[in-house]
Amino acid sequence: MHRFLFSSFLFVLTALINPVGASSAERNTVAVVRYNVSTQDVDEKQNYYIEVLKLALKKSQPEFGPFGLKPVFMAMPQGRAVKSVARGQLIDLVWTMTSPQREKELRAIYIPIMKGLMGYRIAIIRSGEQQRFTDIQTLAEFQSIILGQGQDWPDTDILRSQGFIVVSGKGDKMIDMLLKGRFDAFPRGLHEPWDEVKGQDDIQVESSLLIKYSSPIYFFVNKNNEQLAQRIEKGLILAIEDGSFDALFNSHSATADILDKAKLDTRKIFEIDNPSLSARSRKLLDNKALWLCH
Repeated sequence: MHRFLFSSFLFVLTALINPVGASSAERNTVAVVRYNVSTQDVDEKQNYYIEVLKLALKKSQPEFGPFGLKPVFMAMPQGRAVKSVARGQLIDLVWTMTSPQREKELRAIYIPIMKGLMGYRIAIIRSGEQQRFTDIQTLAEFQSIILGQGQDWPDTDILRSQGFIVVSGKGDKMIDMLLKGRFDAFPRGLHEPWDEVKGQDDIQVESSLLIKYSSPIYFFVNKNNEQLAQRIEKGLILAIEDGSFDALFNSHSATADILDKAKLDTRKIFEIDNPSLSARSRKLLDNKALWLCH
C-alpha cells in the first residue's frame, strides 16, 4: 500500500511537468543557477540544501542539459531572499519554509526537501534552566513560556496562532536576545540546535520537550522561471525514485542520525496544527515517503 501511494504521487507529479522537457537548443545551453550563501551563518545546513539542489540538477541533466551553480555571498534574511527571487534579482531560487504568501509570490516546487524536520522544534535555552522545562506537563504550561523566533519566519505566525507567546527579532540576533532575557526559549528545527550551542557555555539544548507541526521546506523560483521549476521538480522525483535523495538525507552531516541525537522517545511531544498550510501542501501529508517517519 505504501509503495502504491508513493508511485501514485510520482505519477501525478510527473504529469504536471511538461512531458516534452527542454528543446534541443535549451539542452545545449548551460543553465546557471544563482543561489544565496550567507556570510554570517555558513554551516552544514546550507551545504545540505546546496547538495540537494546539485542532485536534482544532475538527475535532470539528460533531459534538460548541463548546468552551473553560482553562489551569491551576502547576508540575506529569508524575507529579502524571497523578494529577490520574486523580482528576478541577484538569485534564482531560495530554499525556505513554505507559507501562503510565499506560495503566492513565487513558484513552489512541492517536494519537502527536509522531510519536515523544521516542524520538529527543539528549543535552545539558557544554561541552568532545564528544570523549568522538565516540569512542564501540559500545553497550557508550555504556552506560558515566552518563545523567540525570527521576524520573517513562518514559524512565528504558526506558534502565535496556536496560543504561544512569541517575541520576534532578527534571526542572527536571537541568541543575544535569549541571553538578555527577552524570551526564555528559542525553538529550532530538529537538526539545528546542537551546532548552534557548540562552544557556548551560557546556552544549552533543552532535553525534555518538542513542538511538532507540519512545515515543509521547498525550493522556490521566480514565477516566470518555469523551465528551472520543471527541471528541479523532475530531478527531485528521479532522486526519490532511485533512492539517492534518501541516501543523501541519511548520510549528510546536517541530517544523519538526527533521531538518535534528538532522543524523541524521551521527550514530551506537543503536536499542534499549522493553519496556514496550503491545500496543496496539506495533500502531501498523506505520502509518508516524503516525510520523516516517527
